[in-house]
Amino acid sequence: MAKILVVEDDKNNMRLITKLLDQEGHKIVKAETGEDGVKLAMEDPPDIILMDIKLPGIDGLEATKKIRESCANDAVTIIALTSYAMAGDREKYLKCGFTGYIEKPIDPYTVIKEIKEIWEKNIMS
Repeated sequence: MAKILVVEDDKNNMRLITKLLDQEGHKIVKAETGEDGVKLAMEDPPDIILMDIKLPGIDGLEATKKIRESCANDAVTIIALTSYAMAGDREKYLKCGFTGYIEKPIDPYTVIKEIKEIWEKNIMS
C-alpha cells in the first residue's frame, strides 16, 4: 500500500478521507497547514499527497510549488482536493504542478479509485 500525506485543515474532511484510506491499508500522515505539509513531504517523502487548496498560512498552490522545487519530491503524485470547481480550474491546477484533481465534496464510493488511477497514471509516465 501507499504512504499518503493528507494536507487538509477541515477536521470533517480529514476524518473522512483518512478513514477511507485507512480501510484500504494505506499509511497515512496528516498535516493541517501548507507549511506542515511541505515540511513532512521533505522529511520523509510520501508516495501520494492529497492537498487541499485553501489552507491556513501558505495555500495548497504555494505548498505544491515548494514541494515540486525539491529534487526529492519533483515526481511525487500530488492530487488537489478542492471545492473550487469552476470551469478551467482542473487545467489551472495541473499547470501549477498537481498530478490530478478531485472535487469536494469527495464521493466516499469513488475517491479511492480516483486516487489510485491518478497515482498509477503518474507512475507509468
